[in-house]
Amino acid sequence: MRRTRRIMALAAVVVCWLCAPGAQGANGAGKACVDSPGQVLRACVGVDAAGGAYYDVTRGGRAILTHSALGLRFAGKANGQVTRIQRVRRSSADTTWEQPWGEERVIRDRHEEMRVSLSGPHAVPFDVVFRVFDDGLGFRYDYPAFGAHEAVAIVDELTEFALQGEWSAWWYYARQRERDEYLYHKAPLWEVTLAETPLTLQGDGLYLSIHEAELVDYASMNLRRVAEHTLKADLMPWSDGVLVRRTGPFRTPWRMVLVSPTPMGLADSRIELNLNEPSAIADTSWIEIGKYVGVWWGMHIGRYTWASGPKHGATTENVEHYMDFAAEHGFHGVLAEGWNTGWDGDWTANGPRFSFTESTPDFDLAAITRYGRTRGVRLIGHNETAGAAENYERQLDPALALYESQGMRTVKTGYVRPNGSIERTLADGGIGHEWFAGQYMVRHDQKVVEAAAAHHIAIDAHEPVKDTGLRRTWPSMVSREAARGQEYNAWARPTSPPDHLTILPFTRMLSGPMDFTPGIFDLQFGHTELRERVQSTLAVQLAEYVVLYSPIQMAADLPENYRARPDAFRFIEDVPTDWEVTRTLAASIGEYVITARKERHGNDWYLGAISNEQARTVDIALDFLDEGATYEAQIYRDGPDADYRTNPQSLEIVRQRVRREDHLAIALAPGGGQAIRFRRLPD
Repeated sequence: MRRTRRIMALAAVVVCWLCAPGAQGANGAGKACVDSPGQVLRACVGVDAAGGAYYDVTRGGRAILTHSALGLRFAGKANGQVTRIQRVRRSSADTTWEQPWGEERVIRDRHEEMRVSLSGPHAVPFDVVFRVFDDGLGFRYDYPAFGAHEAVAIVDELTEFALQGEWSAWWYYARQRERDEYLYHKAPLWEVTLAETPLTLQGDGLYLSIHEAELVDYASMNLRRVAEHTLKADLMPWSDGVLVRRTGPFRTPWRMVLVSPTPMGLADSRIELNLNEPSAIADTSWIEIGKYVGVWWGMHIGRYTWASGPKHGATTENVEHYMDFAAEHGFHGVLAEGWNTGWDGDWTANGPRFSFTESTPDFDLAAITRYGRTRGVRLIGHNETAGAAENYERQLDPALALYESQGMRTVKTGYVRPNGSIERTLADGGIGHEWFAGQYMVRHDQKVVEAAAAHHIAIDAHEPVKDTGLRRTWPSMVSREAARGQEYNAWARPTSPPDHLTILPFTRMLSGPMDFTPGIFDLQFGHTELRERVQSTLAVQLAEYVVLYSPIQMAADLPENYRARPDAFRFIEDVPTDWEVTRTLAASIGEYVITARKERHGNDWYLGAISNEQARTVDIALDFLDEGATYEAQIYRDGPDADYRTNPQSLEIVRQRVRREDHLAIALAPGGGQAIRFRRLPD
């Protein structure tokens, strides 16, 4: 499935007292430092006079993070001061590995590692492990001193990010009712209160992103501002106030900081993936990626209903109609929401009553999947839980066995429930109310992914725990929502403004693929007010397939709207979802973004460009194209009179020959975009 090739082996680990560089002090005090492979970043760990462990990060001598606290606090355990660096161990790595699918096929992992053992007479000893790359770093805690069956309750994580200088942040307030489905806004750091990650920062010529990697059996991290320039880890707690429950020994997720002089460097970093373990799935050939359609957008705009009745969307006849459309246009799947019992009435309160094996009377599961096999199209399952995780877990094995028997390869899950109200049965029979990304739901998500993989079923999770690069270890976790997606353009008031799409690639998308559900062609669907419809031009809906990465992409609109614009729909038919390489060519967060990707197993490149409400023209060098090749640029661009406010449907399609020595002037209308296929011509 995956090949790992070692370029350079520096496997020897040096064990020493305060190894250079940066060693100083007596009795184990002082600092231990490690430089990135290209000497770009330096991270240092120290113990201060007050007995606090801390770290610093510099870039080219410039202080970025200084005297930032490290460590955990435990219930009923010794939480005294750390007094010494016990030892330092170092190692280096320069390897490559291959993704079974992804925005880039071959990933290089080049870093320097430093493991610092910290101790004190009244402290729980622990190691802090730093991996430093040229474009960022990760660090985690390892607590080897706890016994194999010793119960541990974490009551505080001390981790800080004490920033130097003045910074602005793109953020929204964490732990709100609708989980991660909010618009970002830009503000000075001192206005941030409690932020979700990835948190993207800009200050004096640098861009940072603070996030986490390999979130397994731990609580999701938010960031609370505790001083003017200092952010602290703030974990989503259990309903009894404990943050994390573990059995020792254990290690934490990685805390990750990306550092780049440009926003493009953030978008093209692969540190998060490199901080995760290799695939736990030996044979990934059963994981299917590609494009799909579905009975979905019609529900959001009121054409269909999830509930049974005269407008029920998930009927045998309607789903087979969508299968015909998918087969005609080369799409691999059809999503059917509302196929099972439990949707009638207030379905958001029906979580315990959902069945994941019982179909509605007008939905014949066996007949539909049998019909799909004749058309070469699979049914994509849908499991909306309304946040009733226990009910879902009780039915998980029989449901997955049923889906596997019907040839399904992907299931979309959902957890539409107000944040902080996920119900859990307590030991005394009472009910606890959990956060959507606390340890309880992190464990639940992992259980679902592993159970599904055992049945050769991939998961597309909506209302999920945020991605932290676990798709490397579990490539069957093909996509997630975890942000404000296209559905808000159907019924939110107001709908998402144009700048939302120019912020996502440098915030939410830094955590992993997003099932945004692009490709709406009827941008107004009967609405004349801007705040009640999709706020983009038609060209943007095409560009989304390149800019907003997911290995499964939905053609989200109704089939008749695509049939009305076959000229524009051709781009959706052509664009792949799996890539050999990705390059973010130009961007200004909140203003515009231009991304290029080369198809895997092919020669063609694709480009997507999206602007905010301002019109602009951006000159782009085509030096990403292959040397010596000639391409036909098939350009889908805003018409000369296009404007997302007054004429969103205006689109023109032109063709011209280009080579890598050429430049293109990418003209973007207000709220506009551009999508290009560079089709390589025969030599």
